Amino acid sequence: MQGIRVANAPCSWGDLGVQGLEGESIGYQQMLDELVETGYIGTDLGDWGYMPTDPEKLRTELERRNLTIVSGYVPVALKNPESHRQAEAQALKIARLLSTVAQTSTTQTVRPFMVVMDEIGAVPVRTQNAGRVEPNMELSEKEWRTCIEGAEQIARVIRDETGMRTTFHHHCASYLETPKEISRFLEQTDPNLIGLTLDTGHYAYGAATDDGQCVLEAFERFGDRIWHVHFKDCDLKIAQAARNQGWDYFEAVRRGLFCELGQGGVDFPGVVSWLREHDYNGWIVVEQDVLPGMGTPKESAQRNREYLKQLGL
Repeated sequence: MQGIRVANAPCSWGDLGVQGLEGESIGYQQMLDELVETGYIGTDLGDWGYMPTDPEKLRTELERRNLTIVSGYVPVALKNPESHRQAEAQALKIARLLSTVAQTSTTQTVRPFMVVMDEIGAVPVRTQNAGRVEPNMELSEKEWRTCIEGAEQIARVIRDETGMRTTFHHHCASYLETPKEISRFLEQTDPNLIGLTLDTGHYAYGAATDDGQCVLEAFERFGDRIWHVHFKDCDLKIAQAARNQGWDYFEAVRRGLFCELGQGGVDFPGVVSWLREHDYNGWIVVEQDVLPGMGTPKESAQRNREYLKQLGL
């Protein structure tokens, strides 16, 4: 049992593959150096091509910093069957890279996850109404079936070829955002095939409530499916302003929706207590959108790491 381990991700240094939120990304070597210097022991792969895609090169870069590669991700328009094959090929490319690194690295102690999420910001009605989704904006029954089939097929192919496990990442401004949608996705997917990456910030905003305890309730509700955790805070005052003013997802983020850890409404002490009580033996990945006025990504990463140290992590 290794207990809870803390990682960060290239997106916290500006490598954002999300339309409307692209940052000025620094080189991967500086990012990895700063990640280690601020106290993290693992990293996400980030967008394909940001870090080396040659397994030997990536392994070397990670080993010399004593880092673990935690996960890779692939976005896919799950409701569109024509997008599934391309996403499957991309996911396999990422999985092969991560699997090879994991099998050959002297610092890799666990097998990485593949994280699948619905395409973000691609559907205007969902982008405009993130954080306040109405039932008439949800997937149709046919689209739900297509979504489930696509996600399971990607997970199955990855498992069969590489042995890696796949998790689903709910995300605001996608078709899988609200507690209701997350619940349905989990109910209709094979629990042995797909787990959940629970993202605290996206859950808080997608739940469309002023009660930060909703995140802790999510851990209780989905606990047996949670294989992976992302730590992101949510400023509930900004969330309410976004609903009142009708801001779209990207505008809400630009205005500070996802603040640094401990500055918003997510009950992180409660979440950490829950993880310990339930013997969570995995990774927490910090993801931080660094906005003007927050200092450098390294400074923000340091503040987030110091906050987690106060919680005993």
